[in-house]
Amino acid sequence: MMFRFLVLAALLLVSGELRAETPAEKAGFAPRLIIYNAKGPANSCGPGCDRWVAIEGQVDEGAAARVSRFLRNARDTTRPIYFHSPGGSVRPSYVIARMLRGRKAVARIGRTIATACAGGTQVDAACLKIKTGGGEVEAELTTRNAMCNSACGYLFLGATTREVAPDAVMAVHNSRLTLVVHGPIPAQVIAEYKQRRMASADRERAAFVTSMGVSRELDDLIKTVKFESLHVLTRAELYRFGIDKRSLLETPWTFETAARPYVRKLASARQGEGGSFRSMEWRLFCENTTRARLMFVRDADQDAGSKKDVSSNKTVMLMAGPEKSVAFGRYPARVGKFEIWSDIVAPEAMEAMLAAPRLQMGERTPAADGKTDLSTFDIDTVGLGAAWTRLLASCPANNPRPPAAASTNVNADPAAAANPAK
Repeated sequence: MMFRFLVLAALLLVSGELRAETPAEKAGFAPRLIIYNAKGPANSCGPGCDRWVAIEGQVDEGAAARVSRFLRNARDTTRPIYFHSPGGSVRPSYVIARMLRGRKAVARIGRTIATACAGGTQVDAACLKIKTGGGEVEAELTTRNAMCNSACGYLFLGATTREVAPDAVMAVHNSRLTLVVHGPIPAQVIAEYKQRRMASADRERAAFVTSMGVSRELDDLIKTVKFESLHVLTRAELYRFGIDKRSLLETPWTFETAARPYVRKLASARQGEGGSFRSMEWRLFCENTTRARLMFVRDADQDAGSKKDVSSNKTVMLMAGPEKSVAFGRYPARVGKFEIWSDIVAPEAMEAMLAAPRLQMGERTPAADGKTDLSTFDIDTVGLGAAWTRLLASCPANNPRPPAAASTNVNADPAAAANPAK
C-alpha cells in the first residue's frame, strides 16, 4: 500500500490543490488576489481615517508572495485592511494570515471602489492596471454587499482586530481537493489518497483556527457545510466564535440612490449578557427642503407575539443633546419580524443632529411599580453631514411622505451579499 501511495504522489501535479470557493462565486472578482493602497474622503474608513489597504479578488497560489512583498515595502503599518474576496486556494490563505498576525493587523470587510474605474466593472483590465500600478488609488469605501467568503475567511482570521460591519458578509464552507492525475491509477488508490489528504487538511485547519484565537466551534461548523454550499455566519456566531467581539457595531450614515433617495444607517447590538443581537436601521427622508422624516426600524421584541405586545407600551426617541430629540411615540407599525417607528424631525433638531459627534437612542418602558425604566445607547454621526447634503440636493420643494411602512423594504437580509452581483 505504501508503494502504491508513493507512486500516486509522484504522478500527481503538485499533489493537488485544496480550494475553498465555488465557480459561481468567482463572477465579478479579479482572477488573482491583488493588494494596494487606497485613499478616500475624510473619515471614510472610520473617524480620522482616510487611507487603507485593499485586498480583493480570488486567492491564488502566488498570492502569498505578492502580499509579502507589498507588506515589506509598506511604510505605514497602521492602515486598516479591507477584504473583498470569494475565496480561493487554502494553502496561501494560511500563509498570508500568519503574516497579518505578525503585524497585528486591523481587518475589516469592505469593497474599495476606485474613482478612476467608475465607468468600468472594477475588475476589468484597465481598472486592474490602475489598482496594481503601485501608487495610491483614489477610492470610495463601502461595506454594503462586501464579502469575505471561504478561504478569504482564513486571511481575515489572521488579523488581531477583526470587524464585520452589519451589512457585510463572512461565509464559510468545507474545502475541496482537486487532483490532476497522469497515468492509469486505480480508483481505490485515488480515493485512499484523497481521504488521507482531506484528513490532514482537517487537522491543519483545526490547528490554524485555534492558533488564531478563534473557537473550535468554527471548525466544527465548517466541516458540516458542503463545498457546494455557503453558510453565512450570523452576528451571534461571529461573536460567540470570537471573530468579532464587539457588542455594538454600526455603519456610517450613507446616501442611498433609490426611487425615493434617503440616508441610511445600520447597527447591531448585543442584548443583555447573552449572545443574541438585535438589528436596527435608521432611514432619513426629506419631505421638502425644510421638513425631514426619520424612520427607525428594528427587530421586534422576542415576546412581541404574546397577547400583550410590549412594544406598544414603549416610547422610543433619538436625542442630540438633552433639549433636541425626535420622539417616535408609541404603537410602531409591524412588518413581518420588524417594528417601524416614524416621526417628523424639526429643523432645529436636524441642526443639532448634524452638529453632534454622537446621538443617543433612548427607550422608556413602563415598570410594574408604576415608574418608567429608561435604557439608552449611543450611535455616531460619521457620514451624516455629507449624506444629508446629498439628500437635500435631490429633495424638491414639495415631496410626498415616505412610502407606507407596509410597503417599505427594510433591513434586507445581509445573506444576499454572499453572492456577488452579476
